[in-house]
Amino acid sequence: MAADARVKITLRCNECKQRNYNTKKNKKNTSEKVELKKYCRFCRKHTVHTETK
Repeated sequence: MAADARVKITLRCNECKQRNYNTKKNKKNTSEKVELKKYCRFCRKHTVHTETK
């Protein structure tokens, strides 16, 4: 079986630095770090979340 292109990533809030979300991404299509605007329950608002390890 070939190496899996989809890898598990963790998303971290850029304001409070809490790790809030786990998701997967395709490394072949998106080699750079993912940035998504998601709800942070600690800040209680929508903020930008960046990929961490």
